[in-house]
Amino acid sequence: MGKVLIDTSVLSLALRRRVPDDNVKELTEIILAGAAVIIGQVRQEVLSGISDESAFVRLKKRLAIFEDFPVVTRDYETAAEFFNTCRRNGVQGSHTDFLICAVACNNDLLIYTTDNDFQCYKKHLPIRLYGD
Repeated sequence: MGKVLIDTSVLSLALRRRVPDDNVKELTEIILAGAAVIIGQVRQEVLSGISDESAFVRLKKRLAIFEDFPVVTRDYETAAEFFNTCRRNGVQGSHTDFLICAVACNNDLLIYTTDNDFQCYKKHLPIRLYGD
């Protein structure tokens, strides 16, 4: 298995579920295979909005198993190109989503997400989704 870039949607599901669902089981397998990576923006999104300091610290410790995959200038430039391409085609998305797409594309990573927006991006961008 190659490296898999984990999206915020999957991490959020995994961290909220008391009983594992198929996505959590898949994520666990990816982690155990040593294939899971995240980018700093995903870490920030997962940690944002947690007002309880002790919960924030617990979550931060849980996320420490993930090393941040490096994001370089080329990735930001590609993300902007992807944003523009999708916008020209009537597809809207967040800057973080397009950065995930760019990092994945530039580094031959699969994207693991439960966010259906990525299906729309895939119609216009050279990305590969985990499970397709």
